Amino acid sequence: MRRLIAVLVLLVPWGFSAAAAEKDRITSVIAAQIEAFRAEDYGRAFEYASPSIRSLFGTAETFGDMVERGYPMVVGPKDVRYLDLREVAGSQWQRVLIRDRNGRLHLLDYQMVERGSDWKINAVQILRAPEGSA
Repeated sequence: MRRLIAVLVLLVPWGFSAAAAEKDRITSVIAAQIEAFRAEDYGRAFEYASPSIRSLFGTAETFGDMVERGYPMVVGPKDVRYLDLREVAGSQWQRVLIRDRNGRLHLLDYQMVERGSDWKINAVQILRAPEGSA
């Protein structure tokens, strides 16, 4: 019994560090895409999209136009906070709280897919705005 407890004590921190490392990899992709949008570099931002998103929009310009119209909060936000990473129906979803340039809060969910050794953004859902975000 003591041996089992000792093994569990050793494995639990490894599990947390592996999960933290995976979250870091995912959030770095989202951050890089937001930074590309901030620089108005839609070509670079398009590189972080999954193959299905790239196929759907075809060009970086079309993709950039869609983001500007549908997700303006990710173009030049004042603040970005990465909340929980969770698995839903086999997919990784990263929740992100964004304060736009006008000070309004937006809650988004990013669906991430792993392609080879890289993570790509496969979808973004705008969730209900947090209370007091106006």
